Amino acid sequence: MLKVDELVAVRVPTIVKESARDLARAREDARVQLMMCRHRLSKLLLRRNFNYDGSTCWGPTHEAWLRRIRKNELTPLGTGTLAAFDAAFDAATLGLARRDRLDEQISTMAADSQFTPVTNRLYCLRGINTLTGFALAVELGDWDRFTGRTIASYLGLVPSEHSSGTTRSLGGITKTGNTHARRLLVEAAWHHKPLYRPGKTMTDRWAKASTQAAARGDAGNRRLNQRWNTLSSHKKKHTVACTAIARELAGWCWSLAVMDD
Repeated sequence: MLKVDELVAVRVPTIVKESARDLARAREDARVQLMMCRHRLSKLLLRRNFNYDGSTCWGPTHEAWLRRIRKNELTPLGTGTLAAFDAAFDAATLGLARRDRLDEQISTMAADSQFTPVTNRLYCLRGINTLTGFALAVELGDWDRFTGRTIASYLGLVPSEHSSGTTRSLGGITKTGNTHARRLLVEAAWHHKPLYRPGKTMTDRWAKASTQAAARGDAGNRRLNQRWNTLSSHKKKHTVACTAIARELAGWCWSLAVMDD
């Protein structure tokens, strides 16, 4: 089987890579837990007809509103409701502190580790910040085992197929492979929908990478924004268009990751 090239090589991660992957996945777990805690708190208030009419939730203004509701409105509703509110509020506060601690550790490792060059090159694309770039770098590990065509299938971003004879039928994406990396790419794809105008944030990211990587990232940003406009003009659903952009974004990430500094 080896002689006829039927064996697929398996990449065994090193201790350093596995440690970095544990950190990225711990941050993902913290994000999910924080979202669940916040949902419990908001739905508790929603059942009592308390609706926050501000523009931004879970910021200082929203927290002040929560404390005001706790002090002035929940007392007449009984000790059980107060206890449930306090438990949900404390869980959300602790979850936020946990997530922020992990963010700091990821920022430190992303700035000075063996993953820094790849992370800095991935920065050149819109929608990819420190957390996303670092997570993609550690989750995919050895990017050289992929090509621009195969990385999307590895991440489960290609259409499923149900074919028989001469009939070829395509369905939804396969959703195989690395779930964490696929979610990050889909979220990053939404950032390519607005009009592309490189600002200070993007130019600062380009300064951390080589000139070739910056030029490649700029070309990718323009291409993906153009693709969004084309898909929108064809009246594609936003979710379908976002998945298509995420599939192409995976190829642009690969081209940057395998680029020499």
